[in-house]
Amino acid sequence: MPEEFLHYIWKYQLLNPVLISTTGEEVRIIKPGIHNSDAGPDFIDARIVIGNTLWAGNIEIHLKSSEWIRHGHHRDEKYKNVILHVVFEDNYSVQRQNGEPIPVLCVKDKFNAMLLERYKDIMKNLNQVPCEKLINTLDTIIIESTLERMVIERFEEKQRYIKALLDLTGNDWEEVFYVLLAKNFGFRLNAIPFEMLAKSTPYKLLLKHRNSLFQIEALLFGQAGLLNNDFKDAYPSRLKLEYLFLQKKYNLVPIETHLWNLLRLRPANFPYIRISQFANLTRYNTNLFSKIISALELIDLRPLFELMASDYWKTHFLFDKSSPRRKKSIGRRSVDLILINTVIPLIFTYGSIRNNPEIVERAIEFLNEVKGEQNKIIRVWKEIGLQTDTAFHTQALLQLKEMYCDQKKCLQCRIGTTLFSLNQI
Repeated sequence: MPEEFLHYIWKYQLLNPVLISTTGEEVRIIKPGIHNSDAGPDFIDARIVIGNTLWAGNIEIHLKSSEWIRHGHHRDEKYKNVILHVVFEDNYSVQRQNGEPIPVLCVKDKFNAMLLERYKDIMKNLNQVPCEKLINTLDTIIIESTLERMVIERFEEKQRYIKALLDLTGNDWEEVFYVLLAKNFGFRLNAIPFEMLAKSTPYKLLLKHRNSLFQIEALLFGQAGLLNNDFKDAYPSRLKLEYLFLQKKYNLVPIETHLWNLLRLRPANFPYIRISQFANLTRYNTNLFSKIISALELIDLRPLFELMASDYWKTHFLFDKSSPRRKKSIGRRSVDLILINTVIPLIFTYGSIRNNPEIVERAIEFLNEVKGEQNKIIRVWKEIGLQTDTAFHTQALLQLKEMYCDQKKCLQCRIGTTLFSLNQI
């Protein structure tokens, strides 16, 4: 049994109504305390009655009382205000630093045994979603409220990265958006080299050449390390010459060519095509961040990203290798992914930092208006019977799967805790 299970039954007060300490005194839980995820006791600011005395302080929980010593709590000042030691097995007499014994509550056989059996069943479940056979027994309100929490958690995770970029760029929102946008133009397989490309080629540098798409492409392809060959075609040869001039002028250092991935990619997603589309985006949409923050409707954002690669790429997917003529535009699904992974999280973060709930709410509304992603994780949820129509639901379900289901953190998930509760057994 993991200690996490004891945390769960204490937090939700799933112990028997009548509890007796190891010294024979009645224990009544007035307030179980606040679950502490930082250093120190497991629950803080609790209220309990032992015998006839009301105690206020902290609660520490262990499987065995001897773990108090093994974990060094007897030498730690943070534990001097522990008013109750909750254990599954009392195998050691624990004292405070002044020699006073700490009251102990042994909870073995003090809770419904079916709780532990259900927990064990779910923990050993090899399905991708441990509770998939039970989740549809829940009220939809429980599921929806959980998904709302998951969306906020996912936004907050992305917000931490955005804040780190803001620190690096001196709170330059345009530069931050440019880096984020580049990263997501690489999608999954080329996200890292695209991010490195943007960081090695500052947005302000591209703005200096915004009147020339050719120069912007020369800078981006050169900095991507994709102009190192001797080319047969005139266009890449001209790009190379232009880049060598600009590289010397600005003292630029390109990234390594080998970082780019072409395996398992459809030709339309090759980095060459994406870089050209990205060049068009930065060329024709200056002050892009300001435009997305001022957009009040999602329909106003889509046209900003519906761009094509330049003329050379109508007949190429790679330098020097011709292909049938075809316009290389960014597809609707790709635009949706850019909105989901870049634009909307940035709007949310901006609203949060500026303490503007209207902008925060707008980000959430936009997420509800975008069609949900389609991938193997989402297909699992769809087969279980959960709604996957909008990006709001799919982003929440991705967060739930990655951060809770995959890590078997069922007792930290509202769906899990509800399924374990007594009224479900």
